Amino acid sequence: MHPPRSGRLAAIVASLALIATALTVGPAVAADTLLSQGKTATASSTENAGSPASAAVDGDAGTRWSSAFGDPQWLQVDLGAPATVSGVVLNWEAAYGKAFKIQVSADAANWTDVYSTTTGAGGVQTLAVSGTGRYVRLYGTARATAYGYSLWEFQVYGSFTGTSGCGTADAAQGRPATASSTENAGTPASAAVDGNAGTRWSSAASDPQWLQVDLGSSTTVCGVTLTWETAYGRSFQIQVSGNGTSWTDVYSTTTGAGGVQNLTVSGTGRYVRLYGTARGTQWGYSLWEFAVHTGGVTTSPSPSPSPSPSPSPSPGGDVELSYQKPATASSYQDDANCRGCGPAKALDNDPATRWATSATTGWVDPGWISVDLGAPAAIHTVILQWDPAYATAYQLQTSNDGTNWTSIYSTTTGKGFKETITGLNGSGRYIRMYGTARSNGYGYSMWEFQVYGTGGNPTAPPALPKNPAFPATKLVFSDEFNGAAGTTPDAGKWFADTGPGVNNELEYYTANQNAKMDGNGNLVIQARRETTPGSACPGGPCQYTSGRINTARSFSFTYGHAEARIKVSGTQGLWPAFWLLGSNFPTANWPYCGEIDIMEHVGKVPNAVYSTIHAPAYNGGGGIGSPYTIGGDFKDGFHTYAVDWDQSHMTFYVDGNAFFTVNKAEVEATRGPWVYDHPFYIILNNAVGGDWPGAPDGTSVFPQDMAIDYVRVYQ
Repeated sequence: MHPPRSGRLAAIVASLALIATALTVGPAVAADTLLSQGKTATASSTENAGSPASAAVDGDAGTRWSSAFGDPQWLQVDLGAPATVSGVVLNWEAAYGKAFKIQVSADAANWTDVYSTTTGAGGVQTLAVSGTGRYVRLYGTARATAYGYSLWEFQVYGSFTGTSGCGTADAAQGRPATASSTENAGTPASAAVDGNAGTRWSSAASDPQWLQVDLGSSTTVCGVTLTWETAYGRSFQIQVSGNGTSWTDVYSTTTGAGGVQNLTVSGTGRYVRLYGTARGTQWGYSLWEFAVHTGGVTTSPSPSPSPSPSPSPSPGGDVELSYQKPATASSYQDDANCRGCGPAKALDNDPATRWATSATTGWVDPGWISVDLGAPAAIHTVILQWDPAYATAYQLQTSNDGTNWTSIYSTTTGKGFKETITGLNGSGRYIRMYGTARSNGYGYSMWEFQVYGTGGNPTAPPALPKNPAFPATKLVFSDEFNGAAGTTPDAGKWFADTGPGVNNELEYYTANQNAKMDGNGNLVIQARRETTPGSACPGGPCQYTSGRINTARSFSFTYGHAEARIKVSGTQGLWPAFWLLGSNFPTANWPYCGEIDIMEHVGKVPNAVYSTIHAPAYNGGGGIGSPYTIGGDFKDGFHTYAVDWDQSHMTFYVDGNAFFTVNKAEVEATRGPWVYDHPFYIILNNAVGGDWPGAPDGTSVFPQDMAIDYVRVYQ
């Protein structure tokens, strides 16, 4: 129960309508091709790490680029090859540009205007333009608001110069193919490049996974055809490489729909890879055929290719070697701000615990963390999940004795968040991250340090719970609230949280005096204006009473479909919610336990409800979420609120309409750890006051009823 980004509530609400509009808008020349999606994007600035330039060209209308609050600002995309540009679609967030230009360039240095305005009105702008270049830029000179420039999507349409030479032959057929995994011996990687539409490759049922083919020599790749089996990829990249180790994205999507996908790409390499980050089903990835087409314009890779997100361990039997192994560090923090943040916390596979260097002696360079793998090992992959105090320059080093070290990887351009370093060829009993330049004035801090390879003395980490198949149909919990009028919630299912609320709320939660059946198949949680003597709320004794109930003592679950039909309360100062809290809350505390807000409503915004997730790296006003709006007031009727939740994503629904999906791979790569792979329990409450809704005022009406028809969980 925490608000979305403070100060941007109006912008979020306004922009939701723009997103819906954008989904129906086409380019100025409908016959032309979308050239910009998944290409390399850069910008003059970003507001924060959660709004990078790449978010404007990812095909996801729920992610955005936003700039610093100043003029001028720009966003540019490298199309990968010279193109004739015929249309640009700008899907603005509420922070739009009043005066801006669209420009093209052959070299990203000399620019030509193809569109200019001083009367931009925001929303979705579909612009007919005419120009040629490899690079296309939005150049803003005057903002319309006090914020910066913010785009949900920046889409460039046209055609690549000279691409009519793209061949139709399949250059991948019969070539050597490898994969991150195979489902079984009957679905090998080679089956996707054998030219037989009746055989297929299929992977293990987890994310990420990949399939790659060796074309035999460096070749210009202009097209890829994916013939999916039912188990398709929703989010994936097509990548090329000259050596099978360093990869460059030539296509990216988060909205794959399966079937047969004919993709226009532009890149050069000997190896071509499908890299999947989010599956479309509970199964793995499965392709009847992976066809690669060559010819067209020869281009060099983009100057700043995007790093590949979190791959699976390398093929050949690699396992996690580092789980719960002994660790040492240059120093560690143990104070009120990070209690017991020793090096072992980075080796426990718990994304909510971390190692950090000492706040008194460790905010210096160098800083390091080392793990003893227990025996000599061959090291192929390392995954670093950084806290905001990350290393911009560091080495990965191995040693046989923990004293003499050999560098197997080095960078001076570390970007933080989740960094996956593949293609390593190191050996030793010990491996360490040796940081030489910090990203800020603090020390080094890391949620996870995972090492993959062969040998060592590995301890197998606990397996994740089984993914549900959606739509989930096995009912594992329900309460229909069919008791007689005046009866309290089933004590075998629900426990009453009593006492004052949190978040500066003004109510006192009673022992179910405010939570009773109405005799018509509903539980009613009533907020009343009445004082609780001896209580303590902001300003003195609590002036309101209400109810909050949970299933912490009776039911918790990991993954599935949770749903409730609710008629919310609605007046200034009310804050009803249906949400999940990590079952480890008593020991881990908030926000380390994780929180999943399926529905929150605040009376001051009658036409909106909100779904948000919270974790140590993003919480409160910085949580990851989205509103859902209607034409009327949510308090006027019952609505169904739900979430689908599995290992790789959550999708939130209102009345069966999916409006917000958050993907694990994207969160880890842009915001921080995903802390939702463990049991959660259910909470229902009807809060009064608090940081987000504010206090009741002269317009507020009491009592206020939150009516719940049912709560159900399926797996």
